[in-house]
Amino acid sequence: MFTGIVEELGTVLSISQGGQSVKLRIAAQAVLEDLKVGDSIATNGVCLTVTKLVGSAFEADVMPETIRRSNLRHLKPNSHVNLERAMRLSDRLGGHLVTGHVDGVAQLTEKYREGNAEIFAFRFIKALSEEDLDRYLIEKGSVAVDGISLTIVACHEQGFSVSVIPHTKATTVLAHRRLGDEVNIEVDVLGKYVEKFINREPSSPKKGLDATRLRELGY
Repeated sequence: MFTGIVEELGTVLSISQGGQSVKLRIAAQAVLEDLKVGDSIATNGVCLTVTKLVGSAFEADVMPETIRRSNLRHLKPNSHVNLERAMRLSDRLGGHLVTGHVDGVAQLTEKYREGNAEIFAFRFIKALSEEDLDRYLIEKGSVAVDGISLTIVACHEQGFSVSVIPHTKATTVLAHRRLGDEVNIEVDVLGKYVEKFINREPSSPKKGLDATRLRELGY
């Protein structure tokens, strides 16, 4: 689990192709401080497992499904990536709960200045996204864009817009994004759970434990 507060920009050192999978080697500094093999690290919002530590870099394997469904397939040597280590239970939750399981990919369609902020507008690429992600987006709700926790300022028919302060832009890959670029999107997972609970069919009386049995068990 992550918070969507990017810790630093990493740099892709190498990309090794192995059949349909890929091995990334990424240079970093801050996130290496207590990183261990087996730890999770969000890379452009994608939860990857650290498989090796090499000097001032780490390696991670990317499975075929992740390559197909995220913008990691566009990475090249010297590409910048957002990095965030998995959160501790004692950490401040500065953003929102982010799982690192990307729901889809969107394309940057517009960006413009508004006072001290910059507006970024995105449109979902339906072929690379789960169906009807729009229903999980609400104005002033949370969304993760390349792993960055952002607040939605407007919802569009096929996408949404966010407002970004200069600090966030300067310290994340948003500083390098151009019109037409693809970004990873993860909607607020709480909305998915709420939807499932509301829409699920009533449980059969024969399923689960009844009140009498629960009392017998001490509940």
